[in-house]
Amino acid sequence: MIIEITESAASRIKEMLADEEDKNQFLRVAVKGGGCTGLSYGMGFDSDLADSDQEEMIEGIRVVVDEESAKVLKGTVIDFKQNMMGGGFTITNPNAIASCGCGSSFRTATNAGSPEEC
Repeated sequence: MIIEITESAASRIKEMLADEEDKNQFLRVAVKGGGCTGLSYGMGFDSDLADSDQEEMIEGIRVVVDEESAKVLKGTVIDFKQNMMGGGFTITNPNAIASCGCGSSFRTATNAGSPEEC
């Protein structure tokens, strides 16, 4: 398994998927260059598969990760936290050696990406 999705996050993702017009969409989790620490996370619904994509069923959700992102995301946990200020997804990546204050970008030992200003 590349990533883990907690029960709380899975519940919220399923709610969001139910609101989508295209019921054949899946959750795509990716990493791209950018952010003040060099890499940033991407998470959204998609319906286009590439040959190098890796698919998994996690908590009843079809999850797709591209080959390059899979190397950086291995062992990552996606959670959803609700509090008085609202709610949001949190990503805990054991491969990240540094992250920025905003929590949306990170760096690994083998891939730093190209940092931008926060």
